[in-house]
Amino acid sequence: MKIKLATVFSGIGAIEFALKRLNIEHDIVFACDNGEREVSYDLEKEREAVRKLNSIDEKRKYVDNLYLSLTSSKNYVEQSYLANYPHCSKNRYFQDVVLLDGRDFHNQVDLFVGGSPCQSFSSVGFQAGLEDTRGTLFYEFARLVKEINPKVFIYENVRNLLNHDKGNTWRVIKQVFDELGYDYKFDVLNAADYGIPQTRRRLFVVGFRKDLNLNFNFPPATKKLKYVMKDFTENKCHIGGMSYDKSGNIVFDNIPGKPDEKYILSPKLYDYVMKTGTKTFVQRVEINKDIARTLLKTMGNRHRAGVDNYVSFDGTENLGSVRMLTEREAHRLMGFTDDYKIIVSRAQAYKQAGNSIVVDVLMEILKDIVKTGVFD
Repeated sequence: MKIKLATVFSGIGAIEFALKRLNIEHDIVFACDNGEREVSYDLEKEREAVRKLNSIDEKRKYVDNLYLSLTSSKNYVEQSYLANYPHCSKNRYFQDVVLLDGRDFHNQVDLFVGGSPCQSFSSVGFQAGLEDTRGTLFYEFARLVKEINPKVFIYENVRNLLNHDKGNTWRVIKQVFDELGYDYKFDVLNAADYGIPQTRRRLFVVGFRKDLNLNFNFPPATKKLKYVMKDFTENKCHIGGMSYDKSGNIVFDNIPGKPDEKYILSPKLYDYVMKTGTKTFVQRVEINKDIARTLLKTMGNRHRAGVDNYVSFDGTENLGSVRMLTEREAHRLMGFTDDYKIIVSRAQAYKQAGNSIVVDVLMEILKDIVKTGVFD
């Protein structure tokens, strides 16, 4: 079994890392992520220009050059992705999902994975199905499913997508899924129910092409936590000491390390972080939680202890002992073991970890997808 994988909004490759931990052979057909760089162009004009080109490489180079003309910002997500998944060649990494031509990969993909930012839809009639979602990034995911025709897709988003715009957004999305020719199921899964000590609830949609006639069920949330948040810290396990066994399960060598003192809160930050809030917004100050709060892409900004995760190891919560999570610890709490290479700045590393999908949740979903025999 060798899975042909393609991803959009690829991030730092959570599904790729899940396949790696499960020791499932796979080829990366393509990945696509613009690294949250803001660019502006005439969508229809550029899409038409790309689709007139003859080869995949011509199209990729056209978009690469378009981005070079529009922004000087670097794609740090691409840097992290290619450093960790070298079997994805540079000429199969695309910058822009909107300009990606899925027809080039028709019937070449087994598993297609992606999410998209939650956006309002301009239409309120919901009569045109897929066309009603034009202008949203969800449209691009759905368009690519239609053009690529993968055997299976996984779509991920925040759980509030179900309630966004009083449920109208999900009504449209569900209608589009209904029209794509896939049997699909959706559920909200919490990372804390699948081995990672983090409260992180995300919506997952898993679809199987109807002609395959396969039945999939989401993994039951029965796993008990083997570890707590502090077990994932460098104080408990040095950098390089978190790995995985033959089954993909996380293991620690439990050799203590020593995080850099720069992560300890300064007196000014300590006073801010440990405040309970204002008269109109009161937060419960709590550090050293067993199950971490949801990791945010802005965690490097040091939010208050009622929002972010802080730890202390001297038995107190006093000034000089409380620190923030390191970039490595943030990646660990997303299921990325220490063989994952962090090559970007601290700010980018926190952002990339906070934007990712939890690897262990995807591993459990993958196990049940494989059980259906779809890749045999």
